[in-house]
Amino acid sequence: MPDSPDAPGRVRSAPDVPLSRRGFMRRAAALGGGAAAALAGARGAAADLAGDTAGDDGVPPNVPAWSRSLGAPILVAPYGMPSKHESNVQRRQSPGLTRTPHSSVAFTPLQNLFGIITPSGLHFERHHAGVPDIDPHRHRLMIHGLVRSPRVLTMEDITRYPSVSRVHFIECGANTGMEWGNVAVPTVQYTHGMLGCSEWTGVPLATLLDDVGIDRKAARFVLAEGADGASLTRTIPIDMALRDVLVVYGQNGEMLRPEQGYPLRLLVPGVQGVSSVKWLRRIKIGDAPWNTREESLHYTDLMPGGVSRQYTWIQEAKSVITSPSGGQVLLDRGYHQITGLAWSGRGRVRRVDVSTDGGRNWRTAQLQEPIHTKALTRFRIDWNWDGGAALLQSRVIDETGYVQPSLRALRAVRGTRSIYHNNAIQTWRVDATGEVSNVQTL
Repeated sequence: MPDSPDAPGRVRSAPDVPLSRRGFMRRAAALGGGAAAALAGARGAAADLAGDTAGDDGVPPNVPAWSRSLGAPILVAPYGMPSKHESNVQRRQSPGLTRTPHSSVAFTPLQNLFGIITPSGLHFERHHAGVPDIDPHRHRLMIHGLVRSPRVLTMEDITRYPSVSRVHFIECGANTGMEWGNVAVPTVQYTHGMLGCSEWTGVPLATLLDDVGIDRKAARFVLAEGADGASLTRTIPIDMALRDVLVVYGQNGEMLRPEQGYPLRLLVPGVQGVSSVKWLRRIKIGDAPWNTREESLHYTDLMPGGVSRQYTWIQEAKSVITSPSGGQVLLDRGYHQITGLAWSGRGRVRRVDVSTDGGRNWRTAQLQEPIHTKALTRFRIDWNWDGGAALLQSRVIDETGYVQPSLRALRAVRGTRSIYHNNAIQTWRVDATGEVSNVQTL
């Protein structure tokens, strides 16, 4: 893409808007709707040409000022940090979902990320009672219930087991939940940002359960409990626990961050995020579900007629276009690349289709390797924008043949009063000015 002010295919973020009583939506678009970071270089080069920054000396073949002197000393900081020019790429909280400082949500800036791995410092957070400060040398994991030899394990004990590393997504069951109520939040960070994908390192739960000797005739469920102030507890079916659940201590090559469950958390791939209990302190084996607080009062799906679905673990196949997306602006007609993310709690992504006319016509997108099971998959497709209005959508098909539904199809089954498990097709509208916004399209 040519680095000039009138180059085709450029995208920019919406301008910042001061916060007011009526201005949250506009401010969220400005803060969370930045164009993909890959475009930052083009914007910077364009500014140089316009004389807004370093001037013409930064344009090849001239040598820019930063190349004519020594850089910062090596190892200035003991832990590497992003460039100051990327300071706007950050998790953001929603005032509508942040009840107290100890019970809150922070959204991943999906629009700014590349590939499929979410940096640990940008991975979404969901807390019920704040973040405990746990001494790993004093932390213990108790495994008991229907087992032959109950055990209390130290972190040193756990790290002695053979470890595995796997790439999986974690998605909050309430991701995209505000859309159920026709609340068109402005950016992909707020619509889909309770989502992250990391390389997780730890011990298969099956290994630990084999070591303590579970009663395979009677065991039906696992109860996982966290060490936070809420003592958050979740029930998991034993067949799921023995299949691919991990007890993890590593994320993206380093120890878990405190907000991600340091020093130990459960990882239940493909299942709503609340089941991946953080600050894991206890695992109990039983013969029936426990119906804990989060399983009876929350994380249930209110269906038409007033009946609630309970224990709806799986996150069904879902996708979203991250660029162009809400809050961004297409600067010129012509060539653009549409890109986004797809995932499924039942396995691998098999195909992603993209529509630019609201679902009347579809084209198959290219999937970017690698494609892991129960992980984010990056897709992309070329698009020549003619300057007219467009409705951008993506639709994923997973390896089981499941097709991501339209909002109309999902509401026909689930009604309109739910909060959780909204995996409907997302629509972004591009208007004739190039501005991109979130719209409710059935």
